[in-house]
Amino acid sequence: MKAILCKELGDADKLVIEDVPDPIPGAGEVLVDVKAAALNFPDTLIIAGKYQFKPDLPFSPGGEAAGPVSALGAGVEGVAVGDRVITTTLWGAFAEKLVVPVDSLLPMPGGMSDTVAASISITYGTSYYALRRRADLQPGETLLVLGAAGGVGLTAVELGKCLGARVIAAASSEDKLDVACEAGADERINYAQESLKERAKSLTGGKGVDVIYDPVGGEFSEQAFRAIGWGGRHLVIGFASGEIPRLPLNLTLLKSASVVGVFWGAWTKSFPQEWKRDFGDLSEMFADGRLTPNVSQVYNFEDYTKAFECLTRRRAKGKVVLNISGA
Repeated sequence: MKAILCKELGDADKLVIEDVPDPIPGAGEVLVDVKAAALNFPDTLIIAGKYQFKPDLPFSPGGEAAGPVSALGAGVEGVAVGDRVITTTLWGAFAEKLVVPVDSLLPMPGGMSDTVAASISITYGTSYYALRRRADLQPGETLLVLGAAGGVGLTAVELGKCLGARVIAAASSEDKLDVACEAGADERINYAQESLKERAKSLTGGKGVDVIYDPVGGEFSEQAFRAIGWGGRHLVIGFASGEIPRLPLNLTLLKSASVVGVFWGAWTKSFPQEWKRDFGDLSEMFADGRLTPNVSQVYNFEDYTKAFECLTRRRAKGKVVLNISGA
């Protein structure tokens, strides 16, 4: 099979495509023929050696894939060859075949394409866990979403509306804000042209926002936190800006506010049944049309450097997906 390999840490231009032996599923594992695999911001960190997990070289990056099951390891039950599935993994998805534990599989929602299916588990999973479980977002509360046109940002906008919140989208350009508003955002802030703090306060009548969804980090984290309301919750999703912020802790005291970490991947490993229940909720939302996944760019397997560039240069307006083998 062919696989994208990281043989030297660095940017995507150091990756290569090579032929490698087909993997064989062991006990409790299945083999998935990968039709499509999505890019996520952690993929850019893991190939640079900057992520929490550092696989031994060489490895294939990619943590989110979709396709049919093609072989079963010993003792596998509850899944059959030919079942169309979604899987998440720490790495390995940017290859034509992938071995994963059977417990990591999710059933592909009916009528969904492989391309779309590959793009939903991490982003929607992260946002649902963040908003429902970590922030306990309530109907009528105000949600401020930073990076609102990115992969996770758009899902936060959609899910915020599904949970009954008033959603303020914040992004760096008007075309990105247009995408967020099409996804359901009620208000918009262009933080490249106006003060994020002052505009958020103005849009809430001085009260401040109840929940901040922050996958951006950098200077915008503190600006957003200074616009938080009493008892507000600031969700730390990631640091797409490349800079980890240092919030003045006195701000938490003044507003009785919370800074809440969101590490969805680790939570799914510790509480897999809870995650599968959450995915059941999400599947119902896909089925009845309340959620509409946005795959903004699809690249051929050999164009992986362009796909990474789209993500790292923050040009994506939704998810970026690699067509691995005919999705």
